Amino acid sequence: MELNLEREHINSYDMVLDTSVYQEETLETIVPDACPDILRIVDAGGQVCLSGKNVYDGGVSVSGTIKAWILYLPEDRRDLCRVEVKLPVTAQTEALGLHSQGRCVVTPCLRGLDARALNPRKMLVRADVGFALQAFQPQEHALCRGISCQESVGIQQRTAQHMAYMTAAVQEKEFTFYDEVRLSVGPGGRAELLSAQADAWCTEAKIIGSKLIFKGEAVLQIRYQVEGELCSMRCPMAFSQIMEVAETGEEADCELAMCVTDMECALAGEDDRTLNVTLELLGQAVVRDQYPLTVLQDVYSTACHMTVEQNTCSMHQMVENTVRPQSVRELLETGTTVKNVIDAVVNVSQVRQGREDGQMVLSADLRLNILYLDEQELPQSLNRILTVSGRLDLPPQGSCRCRCQCPGEVFAVPAAGGVEVRFNVEFYCLTTRQQAVSVVTGAKLGEPHGVQQGGQPSVVLRLAGPGEGLWDIAKAYSTTQERILQANQLEGDTLPTGQMLLIPSIR
Repeated sequence: MELNLEREHINSYDMVLDTSVYQEETLETIVPDACPDILRIVDAGGQVCLSGKNVYDGGVSVSGTIKAWILYLPEDRRDLCRVEVKLPVTAQTEALGLHSQGRCVVTPCLRGLDARALNPRKMLVRADVGFALQAFQPQEHALCRGISCQESVGIQQRTAQHMAYMTAAVQEKEFTFYDEVRLSVGPGGRAELLSAQADAWCTEAKIIGSKLIFKGEAVLQIRYQVEGELCSMRCPMAFSQIMEVAETGEEADCELAMCVTDMECALAGEDDRTLNVTLELLGQAVVRDQYPLTVLQDVYSTACHMTVEQNTCSMHQMVENTVRPQSVRELLETGTTVKNVIDAVVNVSQVRQGREDGQMVLSADLRLNILYLDEQELPQSLNRILTVSGRLDLPPQGSCRCRCQCPGEVFAVPAAGGVEVRFNVEFYCLTTRQQAVSVVTGAKLGEPHGVQQGGQPSVVLRLAGPGEGLWDIAKAYSTTQERILQANQLEGDTLPTGQMLLIPSIR
């Protein structure tokens, strides 16, 4: 007879992909007719704007546009000139177990962008782009928590309590906001925009019912010139949004990945001192919560033979969700004397992790770009990759989800032989542990136990074997744990070491 299993149905998102893909794009471009010839390229950079992502059976594809800018000195060595180009970029990767109903979180980054002059009117632009990808597939998990049956069958059930850490929601929201930035320009001067790039991150997130309320900051880094004088500004812009998510506990963990989908900056006003900024952002939320679960691990009958089907499932348990700040201080050699630092920007290009001596080693590659004036007051740029590392205790069967941000300002000053930089790095670390749990998936009653035969004792006297528990003994003799405890005048489930046990059978 098939027994009726009481199942608990849980909807969650299983992560089926956590990787990064890289793509390199090149483009030859001609200097516009209105611009003078190139003497020397000073600097190049850009903004990656995510334009689309597509989840399909077995994979993910993403697309975007690199809005690049190139600064160069003209042959007459006057003010810096600017050339803008757009490079389309696409990438894709396989994801086993992913179907079209899945969802994907994408974080693009510009790992590097450089330009070189092919001749005074032509240049070659090369961009290295990375996409951090996480893909989630919705799943329904049905776990048996018990069996409902008549007492006469004598069903004995062993259950266990677990706290399962699951992804409850993967949702996103695109939004646009506008701002005006007043540039610092002296009397009678007119500003000329050289470059602009933006970064955004979430600073606070809270769930109330089915609403995810999140706040954050977008930082616009601007370089401009006024009558040949190079200037820079760092402009923080706060935002606040509400996103619909699946209803979870208000203490759920919310991880939000922010990325720029479009950006427009244009000077306005009669004196060209006001910068109108239009910024389109995509907030991608991954909500994780802990669920208390009761799981049926084993079952037997004191009255009948039973056939029990069992399986092993993996449950994730949250160990730690923490932020680990680190301070960076480096001297970057330039080979020339630095008279003045105009601007310094740092971006995260890659985050890696590995195991060493029972710990997780975290490292982040940071792309640092510095614009400065040399001893002849000519503009120069410095581009370096700095690697920052940290360690994290990791339990056996543990894993870590790590992301890195540099939310503060970069301080850069001239130093002997180069530029000294100081800034802060934050590692956001979510550590989980995987636990294998035995679960009953099916149970069937068979024939009743045979009537006690002559010569078969009604009471057995024996020692508990190594690693043998009270449940194991009761199951082996088709009796109950309570009868064994009562017969031996014991309390609790811990068996005494080296003591013979009376094991009564059930007639």
